[in-house]
Amino acid sequence: MSSPAAATIPTPTLDSQSPALLQSITSHGGYAFTRMATLAAAGDQRAAEAACEMAWEQLHSGPWHSVLPVWRDAYSMACLHVAKFHFSNGEFRDALRSLDLGIIMGGPLLRKDMDSAIEVVSAAKSRQYRNGVADDNKGRENVGARLLVHPQEFDKSEALRILPIRSLSSKIVAKRSILSLETFLCEFFLSGSPVIITDCMAHWPATTRWNDMDYLRRVAGDRTVPVEVGKNYLCSDWKQELITFSEFLERVQSNACRSKGPTYLAQHQLFDQINDLRKDISIPEYCYAGGGELRSLNAWFGPAGTVTPLHHDPHHNILAQVVGKKYVRLYSASCSEDLYPYSETMLHNSSQVDLDNIDEVEFPKAGDLDFIDCILEEGEMLYIPPKWWHYVRSLTTSFSVSFWWSSDSGSSVSV
Repeated sequence: MSSPAAATIPTPTLDSQSPALLQSITSHGGYAFTRMATLAAAGDQRAAEAACEMAWEQLHSGPWHSVLPVWRDAYSMACLHVAKFHFSNGEFRDALRSLDLGIIMGGPLLRKDMDSAIEVVSAAKSRQYRNGVADDNKGRENVGARLLVHPQEFDKSEALRILPIRSLSSKIVAKRSILSLETFLCEFFLSGSPVIITDCMAHWPATTRWNDMDYLRRVAGDRTVPVEVGKNYLCSDWKQELITFSEFLERVQSNACRSKGPTYLAQHQLFDQINDLRKDISIPEYCYAGGGELRSLNAWFGPAGTVTPLHHDPHHNILAQVVGKKYVRLYSASCSEDLYPYSETMLHNSSQVDLDNIDEVEFPKAGDLDFIDCILEEGEMLYIPPKWWHYVRSLTTSFSVSFWWSSDSGSSVSV
């Protein structure tokens, strides 16, 4: 049990915004939710859990884009109430799960309360652990630091056997060391040319910390994250799950669930969720080229064999390879028609061509197109200009960060 002094989580936004939010929820038919949320605020834990279930059902009542924003805020409200009860009971891991679900699935109205609550709960959990209270991770420290990726894991000749046809046999992406912002602008940004930049992230704490399984468990193990399971998002057996970061690390380490395909933490704003990991990296100065604005900062983390199918994005992209190696193939925007994009709106930036098994009858032009490719090594950054098609395959366990920015206000984050 927690001490009385630590038994509450301050939620100033929730306290001030609750009347207006509940009124809005009621106006959209959420009478039962409003009743449960009111009881929860008065100290009824079962009512808080019921409100959470009601809002969850609303979030899954149809396509995500059709969910009313007020129900996302309602879900955040319910998660905060549930977290406060768990916290007062000393159930810190359960409190963190509720807060993470509220961040991942909820709306923006109560985000500041969520973030501050996570700091309070995490601090209390650290005190609990230092005081010798049982912890699921206890004993792992005796194992010593375990590396995500060992140098002997990578075999280039083996990699060539699993890569798409013609890999590493054509033009290789240009590589430059410690590229100045001015040179990047003049020689690559303005011309829209990909480039690998080396020796520019050695100062990041992430370059050593993220290859340490024990460090990742310590700072993020109890946090809940969304993962993808399956070959890739274009396959029928692909699905998403919500699991703890520790469970995700175990799957990565064992490459479990192979019959279902690898588990991949892909295109998730992990660093908005887990501040300790955000502190381990820096925004590259190249992301300010063109007077642009950073649009999204995403994590890509998974075992060897994870694939992002051939697609393009509408913004500038720096892909920073922090741990492990990836194979990247790039086609210029001029190849778009011959890469057979999907006609569906949601997939218009994805190619129908499976580079791992090209159907030459259905897509006769794809096999002969010019491309450039590379193996992106640990500690390197790859600049991918807007509209350049790219296919990415992890050759080892891999942890990457993508920095997407735009030089105009009209671009949006792609699927």
